[in-house]
Amino acid sequence: MKILGTGLSGLAGSRIVELLEDKIEFDFSEIDITDKDKITSKIRDSKALIVLHLAAKTDVDACEKDKAQGESGPAWQVNVIGTQNVAMAAQLSGRKMIYISTDFVFGGNPKDLRGYTEEDSPDPINWYGRTKYEGELIVQSLKTPFLIVRLAYPYRVSFQRLDFVRTIINRLKTRETVNAVTDHMFTPTFIDDIADALRVLIEQNETGIFHVVGSQFLSPYKAAEIICQKFGFDKSLVSATTREEYFKNRAPRPEKLVLLNDKIKKLGVQMKTFDEGLDEFQESGTIRH
Repeated sequence: MKILGTGLSGLAGSRIVELLEDKIEFDFSEIDITDKDKITSKIRDSKALIVLHLAAKTDVDACEKDKAQGESGPAWQVNVIGTQNVAMAAQLSGRKMIYISTDFVFGGNPKDLRGYTEEDSPDPINWYGRTKYEGELIVQSLKTPFLIVRLAYPYRVSFQRLDFVRTIINRLKTRETVNAVTDHMFTPTFIDDIADALRVLIEQNETGIFHVVGSQFLSPYKAAEIICQKFGFDKSLVSATTREEYFKNRAPRPEKLVLLNDKIKKLGVQMKTFDEGLDEFQESGTIRH
């Protein structure tokens, strides 16, 4: 099977390719997705049956700064117009589209006390979440089959760009203080599990919305404590703070950003807890201090 992908050189995309390239032939598109003509030509001329769209502006605080520019700002142009260009090209060419979205489409106050299901209505509270939700609406309007895959705080054992786990580890290694929020709950996701989930979704020709997230929710403060415990770092370096203080003058963060992964697990996909994901770091031998 051949898949044309955008954003395949990023944090999640590059690992997905690494883990699935023996089963799937990936056609990389490094074309600017805001260039409608070029992306349309690329998808039209590709022999790929599926378009996997990861390319996005994902820096939550940088996106918030773009809000003042509205629809002319970079976040909207990439996350909305870019997605529209990819989606329309997929529809014109009769290709299935897989859109990678985010937990930030939700506002942090789920009806179900356990967390958000795929049936819950998004209500983003920051500009990044708003632009990604607009992308979801575009994809859902397609007349071609689609998948919307929501991720949450992806992390991996190694990559040149830091994720939240390796950022914390690097600070602890050099005995720098880690300020960690206590009143924000999230579901960190091991990227290797995302790759496996995508493989299953593709092989089973699934459509609709899936939450592909970890099986444990916790606060950043608790996550930092677990990292200390797992790797023998000094817990006194972890300092508790609040969302209001930590994210002052930055994009607002939802309080309970917990996504439930029951739907993907019913397909037989095992999504690791945060503890289990960190075990992979230990097995790799990459943590030395």
